[in-house]
Amino acid sequence: MGHNFQYDLCIVGGAGHVGLPLGVVFADSGVKTVLLDINQGALKKIMGGEFPFIEKNGNTVLQSALAKKMLFASDSSEVISKSKFVVIIVGTPVDEFLNPDFRGITKLFDESISHFREGQVLILRSTVFPGTTEKIQKYFKKKNIKAKVTFCPERIAEGYAVEELRALPQLVSAYDDEGLREVTELFRKISPKEPIAMKPIEAELAKLFINSWRYIKFAVANQFFMIAQNNGLNFHIIQKAMSKDYPRDHDLPAAGFAAGPCLFKDTMQLSAFTHNHFLIGNAAMLVNEGLVNHVVHELKREFPDSLSEKTVAILGMAFKPELDDPRSSLSYKLRKMLLMECDVVLCTDEFIKDPAFVPLEVALRDSDIVILATPHKKYQEIDPRKHPNKKFVDVWNFWKLS
Repeated sequence: MGHNFQYDLCIVGGAGHVGLPLGVVFADSGVKTVLLDINQGALKKIMGGEFPFIEKNGNTVLQSALAKKMLFASDSSEVISKSKFVVIIVGTPVDEFLNPDFRGITKLFDESISHFREGQVLILRSTVFPGTTEKIQKYFKKKNIKAKVTFCPERIAEGYAVEELRALPQLVSAYDDEGLREVTELFRKISPKEPIAMKPIEAELAKLFINSWRYIKFAVANQFFMIAQNNGLNFHIIQKAMSKDYPRDHDLPAAGFAAGPCLFKDTMQLSAFTHNHFLIGNAAMLVNEGLVNHVVHELKREFPDSLSEKTVAILGMAFKPELDDPRSSLSYKLRKMLLMECDVVLCTDEFIKDPAFVPLEVALRDSDIVILATPHKKYQEIDPRKHPNKKFVDVWNFWKLS
């Protein structure tokens, strides 16, 4: 694909949740791809045909790409200069003050700029604060490096990236027609859906809008849940009545802990971009983060004199069911709050390995209160009716307790 390049594609951060599925799908589609990452243990596992985290059908596609000899791995930044397309999996997270943090992406380019050269196409893939792509383009121009800077955001559901990369249209943007043509042709190789062309600032906002919209919808459900519960009513009965055979309300999600590495962060980035005038987004953050406080408050109200003597078990520490990713999971906020209110807090998870966690059977046996934080399928086997002396808390309505 690339003239005078050893690789068609280099993915910086290629062993992670965004970079690895992307690299594997491209390699399996005939694009010679190198994964660049400092995590040597993960790279070794990948080149042995195994994903270092849960990804549906990931191992199958990975092994296919390896068999085709189209996937490679390296921990040396030198592979950047040997690649026609360079995908950067570094975004702009938010700091403790909920403002965008540019240190990671600035540090990366300061350290790697000497490896870029004329004729390359840089693809920013992770969510960035609006205007970041333009800043990077000016940075390259200042350094007199004639590489094309583009922004083509990912918008996959973690754990299902391999499937969705091949099924969803890609958003592509660039500052010139040639750069746009090149990234469009690249992404055509992995999906039959025609890529959607935009201006970089439009693509940056589209990604933030997508995640903020999801976060707001979860907040609406969680707010309704708390309103119903505060009035002694069952939200799930009301929700079912709202949506049954009524298509206009089918998009109302279930109540539950809305978290993870993207939704909260991107909503706060959009808030910062609007100079804190994104009032709906700010309210969504207060509601979603506040659901944990609500759960603890309800326990304090039910056990006003004895909660401090109780042992509480938290089932599920991942931010999402059937995954092994703990990043930004509200289960950890719940644990922190319960440690101040209860005698003992036991944590368990079906996928996350942590020596501080206990097996599920121990959590059920030794607890007075059981809180379902992450509804892994395994927990469907639990029948709360067989534990009449325990209090079960299930905001998801997973067990259909009422």
